[in-house]
Amino acid sequence: MRSARLLFTLFLGISLVCDIRPSFSNQNEAAALTVSVAKPVERRWAETVPANGWLKPWHEAVIAAEVSGLRITEVLVEVGSIVSKGQPLVRLADESVRAELRKEEAAVETARADLAKTRANAERARKVRASGALSDEKITEYLIAEQTAVAAVESAEATLESQKIKLSQTTIVAADDGLITSRSAQLGAVVSSGTELFRLIRQQRVEWQAEVSARYLARIKEGLTATIVGPGSQRLEGRVRLISPTVSTDTGRAIAYVALPMQARPPVGLYVTGQIALETTAALTVPETALVLRDGISYVFTVGADRRVSRVRVETGRRDGGEVEILTGLERAADVVTTGGAFLADKALVRVEGEA
Repeated sequence: MRSARLLFTLFLGISLVCDIRPSFSNQNEAAALTVSVAKPVERRWAETVPANGWLKPWHEAVIAAEVSGLRITEVLVEVGSIVSKGQPLVRLADESVRAELRKEEAAVETARADLAKTRANAERARKVRASGALSDEKITEYLIAEQTAVAAVESAEATLESQKIKLSQTTIVAADDGLITSRSAQLGAVVSSGTELFRLIRQQRVEWQAEVSARYLARIKEGLTATIVGPGSQRLEGRVRLISPTVSTDTGRAIAYVALPMQARPPVGLYVTGQIALETTAALTVPETALVLRDGISYVFTVGADRRVSRVRVETGRRDGGEVEILTGLERAADVVTTGGAFLADKALVRVEGEA
């Protein structure tokens, strides 16, 4: 009887030790990490369309020679020069043109003298027509000579005007305000009519020719805001000024022409990426630091009441200012681990920063 009582006491003690050990172990388990937590925040974000494309001139002007056979005597601007409409860029040798001008001026004076002579004869013929002093044939001859002289004066004056225009063309000027982007004019070169000498970006206006998917085309309107990332991570904001009426059959993409601010003056010819803002919608956001990427899948860790974390798979959307939109998988009231998630495992015990 005594030995049975002893065995029962021993069995009871072992049972109590076994029941107490797990509880004692939980209470003394060390936290894996001290973490910061935050709740998801609902924000109003603009829905954006990703786009990429080239920076190109709004309009490019080609400045060429309009006369042939003349030598360049002065080149007045260089690549990168900012010019105004009508500003001289190149001067051509004009000695031969001026000589021709003087010749045409003399021809005009001769034609006018001939006109004065024939006009006097015609006036006398008109006065004596009724008297019969001159034959009708002679009178007609005088009148025709007057008309011919008038035409000769007009022709000489037109030739003179043409020569003046040619003289003005020996000074080649800017077709518009703008920025010189290329120069092929060389001192001493003899130019031909149509020879390109300069190119300039009209009014220094650069635009982004953004290629966008055709499925967004109906939602992109003139005046929408577009943002690009320029050289040195510089962010530039522009406005959609025109949408292409056609879609490429090869790529299924259309072009939105985005006007950029003149003061920015980004380099032409760069291929940049950016986005076009469509409309403002609600977005449930968390800091980007809360995301944990494993095997190509996005997760966040949430902290429960027992201070253990749960790994939650999420779908992400837009990003802005260090925050990311969570589309699915996350409850609004969850406490999300914002830092240190990469070092956590599912069900790990953590200590929340700021709590005892």
